[in-house]
Amino acid sequence: MEVKSEVTIKFSGELPTATPAANKKVAIELTDQNGIVFTAQVNAKSWRKAETSASEFADWAGAVSGKLGVRTENGFEIIDAGIQLFEKKAKEAKAEVGAAVSEAGVSS
Repeated sequence: MEVKSEVTIKFSGELPTATPAANKKVAIELTDQNGIVFTAQVNAKSWRKAETSASEFADWAGAVSGKLGVRTENGFEIIDAGIQLFEKKAKEAKAEVGAAVSEAGVSS
């Protein structure tokens, strides 16, 4: 049997603090709701894209994903990590559909 452990850490609100690392990478730390610290090294270019997206998007959510690495003193390491930011879109379509249904019910 072959097993691979991959992990995605989701975050929003603000970007994690990044510190320069070797080989054109930056090191970041994310702490989850249980106090577990996930450390990852992402490409500096990907990090700059994430910073740009965070400043351009009004509302966003991010994710760091990679392979689950070794246990550290406070949590886990994420190997071959990547980072992405996604713009959160307003959910207006459902409200319009609900209004149309209620109007249709009133007219009949």
